[in-house]
Amino acid sequence: MEILTTINDGILTIHFNRPEKKNALTFGMYQAMADAINASNEDPTIRVILITGKPEIFTAGNDLEDFMKHAGSLNSDTDLPPVYQFMHALNRAINPVIAAVSGGAVGIGTTMLMHCDLIYAADNAKFSLPFTQLGLCPEFASSMVFQQMIGHQRAAEKLLLGEAFMAQEAYEIGFINRVLPLADLLPYAEQQAAKIAALPAKSIRLTKRLMKRTLPQEIVETMNEENRHFAAMLNEPEAREAFMAFFQKRKPDFKQFN
Repeated sequence: MEILTTINDGILTIHFNRPEKKNALTFGMYQAMADAINASNEDPTIRVILITGKPEIFTAGNDLEDFMKHAGSLNSDTDLPPVYQFMHALNRAINPVIAAVSGGAVGIGTTMLMHCDLIYAADNAKFSLPFTQLGLCPEFASSMVFQQMIGHQRAAEKLLLGEAFMAQEAYEIGFINRVLPLADLLPYAEQQAAKIAALPAKSIRLTKRLMKRTLPQEIVETMNEENRHFAAMLNEPEAREAFMAFFQKRKPDFKQFN
């Protein structure tokens, strides 16, 4: 199974389990995660969600071969693509969501963290939002949520340049809650999840809802606008050059485009 889910003592754990592909996410994996999160909203025994990957890699982002195979569905007006279902489910989860991040968190691997409530990272964690480097734009409201979290200038630097940043910097700019030694990451995240699970569920869920009460509609509207641009830009020459360069293992040449 490429997505492992377990429920134990009120904690739903979602575990990326595709190490041979650096936990690159497929549409099937997104669907499994969306279904698990949506089901958790209906299960009163679940009090908190924990998302994690492997010690060496959180996720390399989208599996580009799978993503391009399904790219046409991103423009669908009828069936919501699994990646959209997952991000909407994550944003609408009624229970707190904790992420335990080690190794690389590329593209949507970092974007999804913006919709989590607590983020703990190992000292080997590395975050990146390389959308401009791929001829694309931010996704899933990251243009709005990221600058609300860390400020405009810092968010602009990360989103415009698309350069990776390490766990310590992520902590210093206010993106994550704590940096831990790799061996301590998952036990600490599980400990924090257990603390939340032991508290009154109604109080926890209401507190989360109140904290997010002014954001959901803005987030959905920004998601929709970004996703329209993102889907359109997949067909632009710059994106085609970026993806071709990736598959050919060379540096893309964007100077040929105006």
